[in-house]
Amino acid sequence: MTTLKTRLENAIRDVPDFPKPGILFRDITPVLEDPALCQAITSGFQEQLKDLSVDAIAGIESRGFLFGVPLALAMGVPFITVRKKGKLPWRTVTYKYDLEYGSAEVEMHVDSVRPGMRVLVHDDLLATGGTAAAAAELVRMQGGTLAGFSFLIELSFLKGNERLERYDSRIVTLLTY
Repeated sequence: MTTLKTRLENAIRDVPDFPKPGILFRDITPVLEDPALCQAITSGFQEQLKDLSVDAIAGIESRGFLFGVPLALAMGVPFITVRKKGKLPWRTVTYKYDLEYGSAEVEMHVDSVRPGMRVLVHDDLLATGGTAAAAAELVRMQGGTLAGFSFLIELSFLKGNERLERYDSRIVTLLTY
């Protein structure tokens, strides 16, 4: 029987020199085109998170929505959108963070997280950890607690997990490069 990790490795397409020379892009498009694999991914996350108390899942725009929504549905919890500044239609809480060159801002609606809620932050990729940490800060700013982080892929050489260690929360990754 082929493991989920092997199925992911076989489905993810390596695209050299995208979006610029020297970058090896891990393309998950073939994964999304395989409904059985998508179901297995959701089940894989559920299995690794089954003992974790979660009140909501906060998915990071936009690829964090792809598996964050099915996971929230499977776990029977609300899905919270974390988006780039200016993309949400109602009152928001905003967190600004530094990038390698410049800065970025992410937001969520002010009523998405209630005090005491245990929120899992989800995205497709853990690279440097900056965006996931910013999403965690949004949760904390509203009185929520970080239940953990989940990612489809981790690029371990970028050490994003080290940036997230300060939250003392579980980090679940299905595939590590």
